[in-house]
Amino acid sequence: MGHRPRERCSAPTPAHSDFTVLHLNGIHSVNVDFCGCHLRQDAFYIQLLRHGWYPATTTSPRTVATFQMLDTFHALSLKAKITAYDFYGTLEHLTDGSGVKPPERYKALLRTIRQWRHLHGLKRAGRGHAASGVAGTQPGELAVRCPACPRPDVNLPPDWQSAPPEMQCIYIMFIAIDACFRLKRRMVSNWLKDPSLGTGWAYFVEWISYRDFIASTGAQKEISTCTGLAALDHANTKFSRGYAVTGVAMCICARHEFVLPNGVGDLQKGERFANIDYIFASVLRHISRLLRLMLSYDIACQWWKHLKERLLKLPPLVRLSLVFAMIRFVIPKMHIKAHTLACQLLFSLYLALGSGQTDGEGIERLWAMSGAVAASTKLSGPGARADQLDDHWGFWNWMKTAGLAALLRRRLDTALQEREKQEAAFAHFSAQQVDRVPAWLAMVNAFEAPRTVDGPEPPNPYEATINGLTEEQVRKTLEADEARELATGAPRIHDVSPVTFVTLGLDIEETQRKIRVQNELQRAESTTRKINLADMRRDLNKAIQRLRTLQATYTPGALVQLAALNVPQDVMAEDVPLVLPSALDPAHRATCAPNILAIERPLREAQCRVAIAQLRNQLHIKARLLRYKKEPFASPGAEHAVARALSTAMSRSLRGTEPAAFPELRKRDIRCMDDVPTATSETVDRVKEARRSRREAELIRAGDLPLYKLGDDEAGEGRESDDDDVRGESRRVMSWIWHGTSGTDAGMEEALRVEWCKAYARVRRWREEVLILQEEWRRLPISLQYEADRWKHRANAVTDPDEASAEGKIAYGRKQERVYLDLIRRAEITRTEEKLKRGFSRRNRIAATDDDDGGDETEGSEGDDGRGDVDSEEEEEDDDDL
Repeated sequence: MGHRPRERCSAPTPAHSDFTVLHLNGIHSVNVDFCGCHLRQDAFYIQLLRHGWYPATTTSPRTVATFQMLDTFHALSLKAKITAYDFYGTLEHLTDGSGVKPPERYKALLRTIRQWRHLHGLKRAGRGHAASGVAGTQPGELAVRCPACPRPDVNLPPDWQSAPPEMQCIYIMFIAIDACFRLKRRMVSNWLKDPSLGTGWAYFVEWISYRDFIASTGAQKEISTCTGLAALDHANTKFSRGYAVTGVAMCICARHEFVLPNGVGDLQKGERFANIDYIFASVLRHISRLLRLMLSYDIACQWWKHLKERLLKLPPLVRLSLVFAMIRFVIPKMHIKAHTLACQLLFSLYLALGSGQTDGEGIERLWAMSGAVAASTKLSGPGARADQLDDHWGFWNWMKTAGLAALLRRRLDTALQEREKQEAAFAHFSAQQVDRVPAWLAMVNAFEAPRTVDGPEPPNPYEATINGLTEEQVRKTLEADEARELATGAPRIHDVSPVTFVTLGLDIEETQRKIRVQNELQRAESTTRKINLADMRRDLNKAIQRLRTLQATYTPGALVQLAALNVPQDVMAEDVPLVLPSALDPAHRATCAPNILAIERPLREAQCRVAIAQLRNQLHIKARLLRYKKEPFASPGAEHAVARALSTAMSRSLRGTEPAAFPELRKRDIRCMDDVPTATSETVDRVKEARRSRREAELIRAGDLPLYKLGDDEAGEGRESDDDDVRGESRRVMSWIWHGTSGTDAGMEEALRVEWCKAYARVRRWREEVLILQEEWRRLPISLQYEADRWKHRANAVTDPDEASAEGKIAYGRKQERVYLDLIRRAEITRTEEKLKRGFSRRNRIAATDDDDGGDETEGSEGDDGRGDVDSEEEEEDDDDL
């Protein structure tokens, strides 16, 4: 060591006799001599590094790992999620397949891998070029930033704040917040014994300030009154026994799924507001206060309450005051289906002005990646775990950067096509409602206009009128009654109140119905949406177990009745009997807590009122479409559009409940006010068979036997059936679902208004999506050029006195500059190339630059575009000809 090849050292210093080298082909014992002569210039560990060997220690090293091995493991760890334990076991097997163990160097390997990750993060963030060095690293500086998100000092025009109202959607910062309970950590080690190598430098928050703040907060008392997700209900009891960390909470950019700097924090006892508040405030340090924010969170309807006051109580490091007029709170599109109707109208991304087609669910894809790392971090110390997760999220962000051009191209192609389709359908719809559109448009504008806190609440144009209290209103009334009872000193028999218990049961019942519907849709292949029923059933089973625990307190007779039912173990979660209070036998109802049945009845009646209002709305639309279908069409495609809309309207009529105040909802009741009851297919068959039998009997009596079975036309028409379900107009009875309505015209007017407003919202969301994507395309090359210029400046500003170090820094700076310039060039090719036909994947041959050996690159391949398409023979031939 320390000399050029074939050059001998006059005073070599031998290394340890058991000096071990970890390489790709195994674990080897090697005799090593360090330079100890008068020409020695470097310490022993520097001599090893110059040879491409990374020492496990800097003093008296006895174990090294080759750079090739560390690079290979690092890539396998990031891409294939292989653990260090499995990798080391592979090296042992490669060394001796007969089972003879080489020298134990597993812990040394862990140290070198951890340092290797950390040093690469520092190098790629330019800390080796900074005058302040590693010690000057700022919070979040090692994070890879999203090049398509708005950053006023980087990629926005100088006059961006003066954009007209219709263009302000392109300057919104979309943030998604969520928690993952798979990334747990056992009570192994502590921060004093195992600190992070760079706490707060990348994606995790600074630990000390975060720890002190969380320790100063008490138990969270907020309980969700809205949704069955139970994130708040489990805030203090999320499986924390034996774990120092029960999961992580994270903030990402909702449109491109980049983990935000200082946007991740550990959870100690579930998803508490204190954790989320701190992490959210930590993220906002890296986002301009001039930007509008759209915050997506699955319990945003609860979290936003008193958020401003809670943020003012944070530590000085992250304390801030928000201007709520510049923030819009929304709920992810999939999660919002578990919320009440009020939340679905107020927090919907479908209706949020400026949201485009943002769905807020992208963070779930990041959890899928992060979950694969859970096995290797569960038993790690706190510092080692934080460093490893930071490295994986940095790799995630970088891969997003490399594939962002292909993503934006796919989205823009889809948005342009869908915008055209939606505008044509909306124009056609509006043309049929010319007299009504001005009033409806004014109603939408009034609802979306800014208003004062004390100002009157304008009517919601997207909401159908419901006679009587809604479920949310009933729930609030019952909770107010509960609060008054507690104020008088009435004892509580459980931390979960009776209203919350009944609400949980009704939410679970609703989830069961939804899963059954989704299961039927999948069987019929009538949906293209990939719905993971296994995950839904797993979550439902957990909720049912929670219900069983509460039933032991409030309705113990339910458990006795359930045991008597002898339910099979393999029954699906959606078919498990819940045995809610109303389902109890009279004998078992005596064991219920007081007023449980009185709580359930008004909630169920409110559910029915909402369901029937929605059902009437869909039937009004059906009647309108049926009448419209009989009119002549302006284009051949219009009839198909009406048929699809009619099918959609009918498929939405799926719900029914039967408390005492409402009759049982049957299929034959689901009809328009003017409709004659529709005979079922079974009834029609019986009528046809009766006609045939009577006709054949007449022919037999006349002596003229039929030679073949008569069809409907020959069996005689107009014969009356004795079946009561087939009636004419004179005997028609209006379905009970229309009882209490104000008339067909008024109901039709409201139904059309709601559907028109929703269609108008769809058109505007697609228009916004096109504008946002075009702006993101503009920002992408500017942000990449900004990074290229930073690396160029770093290379030009190198003043290291050591010639070798200066040469290395300049070379690395030039290399990084070229990487970003190459990304710009590839992005421009992706943006301008011809749109591919369905069934083809995008393959771009990147032209070799003057100082490159050439090669080809693949962008937007099968894994990127998510279609799983294979290249056609013609495309493969084209590739070969290039």
